[in-house]
Amino acid sequence: MLNNYFNASAVQEADAQQRIEYSVTLLRGPALEWLSLADLEEMTKQVKHFLALGFIQPSKSPWAAPILFTPTVKKGWGLRMCIDYYALNAATVKNRFPLQRVEDLLNVVQGARIFSKFDLHSEYHQIRVVPEDRDKTAFRTKQGLYEFRVLPFGLTNTLAMFQMRMNSVLAEFIGSFVVVYLNDILVYSRTPEEHAQHLQKI
Repeated sequence: MLNNYFNASAVQEADAQQRIEYSVTLLRGPALEWLSLADLEEMTKQVKHFLALGFIQPSKSPWAAPILFTPTVKKGWGLRMCIDYYALNAATVKNRFPLQRVEDLLNVVQGARIFSKFDLHSEYHQIRVVPEDRDKTAFRTKQGLYEFRVLPFGLTNTLAMFQMRMNSVLAEFIGSFVVVYLNDILVYSRTPEEHAQHLQKI
């Protein structure tokens, strides 16, 4: 019996008659998005600006989110560079910290006559990303791959995290003469004298 099948396990030359085949499927590398000339110029300008401020740094991350540009609501602010963190957000554990309803905020200020509003500038960029997570924020540009050292726009938990931070900082004033919704701070008072005191505390 053994002699009859002695060559069954022998290594044979590959030939076209073998029916089982193995193929190697490669992941396609992300293609760079098409951008208009104006977008390219704006991207170069903003990347240089962020580098100069220390907001971003060159990256070797396996993550590489695409970017796009949208016009800003505020007049004279030009285009805003947005990063599509869809893939990263889908893999991120969500922070369920609740945001207040506008109706509830309006109820709080009933009876007040004088208001002052503060709109924080580049509020998210005041918060640093921990070094071990910076590679996850990487985004691709024509100049190469970069990652954020500070909190960028577009991450799934930024709103909840920022609201938590603002509530913590202004906890002793909220509900008394302050309303906070993300980066907007509203100080409300009944009289000018009272309002001046409230503003000094903020």
